[in-house]
Amino acid sequence: MEEKEIKDELASIRSLMERSSKFISLSGLSGILAGIYALVGAAAAYYLLNNDDQREHLYVTYYSLDHLFNSLVGRLLIIAVLVFVASVATGIILTNRKAKLKGQAIWGSTSKALLFNMATPLAAGGLLMFVFIVHGYYGIVGPSSLVFYGLALVAAGNFTFTMVKYLGLCEIAIGLIAACLPGYGLLFWAIGFGLLHIIYGSMMYFKYDR
Repeated sequence: MEEKEIKDELASIRSLMERSSKFISLSGLSGILAGIYALVGAAAAYYLLNNDDQREHLYVTYYSLDHLFNSLVGRLLIIAVLVFVASVATGIILTNRKAKLKGQAIWGSTSKALLFNMATPLAAGGLLMFVFIVHGYYGIVGPSSLVFYGLALVAAGNFTFTMVKYLGLCEIAIGLIAACLPGYGLLFWAIGFGLLHIIYGSMMYFKYDR
């Protein structure tokens, strides 16, 4: 009986240490929904790319930047932004709900460190991709988004579940493969942001959320 009490006490201490050093309120369901949003966005992008009426508006030069959002590239960019905003909003809402259930503050030193380490590569990657778009290097935008997102997840993985770091490594690998296979960027984008997110979110949900 005494041995069992010691084990229970050690488990309690381990849980307390994990709460103080790791942000453990990430929602698996938000990962699943983010993957679904990405697949819907990829389907919309595929439709636009295969619409003959849109192809003539594909190319946007540096000198016609003011027409960007009237072009096919602009519409694809809008789809990507909508997917990102919907994913972030869903993640915040569901993570906040889970944090309240677990009694963990959503805005503390750990979550601040997680946000900073994730936001830095995301911001740098976003700016670099905008430069690519302005100069017409569209083929590298999809792979770059996957690689920088993967780097952000690897950095954030130090402050939350280890599974997040593994997801980041997979995103980087998918991005590098996409860079080697021009013309398949949308497919790999759907795999990386869609399928991998659904798999990751499902694993998180069944392991930590139920």
